[in-house]
Amino acid sequence: MAREIQELEVFVKEAYLKGCHKNSIERVMLDAGWSAEQARSALQAYAEIEFPIPVPKPRPQLSAKEAFMYLVMFSTLYTSAYHLGSLLFDFIIKAFPDPTDHRIYQHRDSMRWAVSALLIAFPVFLFTSIRITKDLILNPVKRLSPIRRWLTYLTLFIASIILIGDMTTLVYNLLGGELTIRFCLKVTVVGLIAGTIFVFYLRDLRKEEHSL
Repeated sequence: MAREIQELEVFVKEAYLKGCHKNSIERVMLDAGWSAEQARSALQAYAEIEFPIPVPKPRPQLSAKEAFMYLVMFSTLYTSAYHLGSLLFDFIIKAFPDPTDHRIYQHRDSMRWAVSALLIAFPVFLFTSIRITKDLILNPVKRLSPIRRWLTYLTLFIASIILIGDMTTLVYNLLGGELTIRFCLKVTVVGLIAGTIFVFYLRDLRKEEHSL
């Protein structure tokens, strides 16, 4: 795949040298069977500035520091989301207790763990997220970082699977006539947390496509 992209970029360069317009180059690539994403990626390899020859744009380079920052950011995001959900579940259980549930001390211990994890993981997530955002503003080309895109799409995949499972569970209990206030609140919590993450990173990817 990398070799094909390189060949496509060479084609774009030669087309620019012959004076072809960007739109016509893209149309020819699409007519030849290349996907819109492949054509756009090849065209984005060159800057749209006035110069006798095509000027290549700087390419994103994956560094150990960048990989570390993204891994920390997304891992603390998952940790924060999980423990936020766990804490809200415990609040729901406490507000709407089940007379047959005698695990009071277990719920208290779960709440302590959730609060402890949030106090550590969430500030780390905010710190790394802010640092990465500032770096992207200064170096927009880093939006094309492979690890950033892979982890973002992985996050969208995980969030979508959780949303599908959440809705499936809701429909299953609805059909069985087993809906309770406590169950509905838990489903709402899962849907809000996973949905917020999904919408946020989906909008981030779309903004990236329009800005690059």
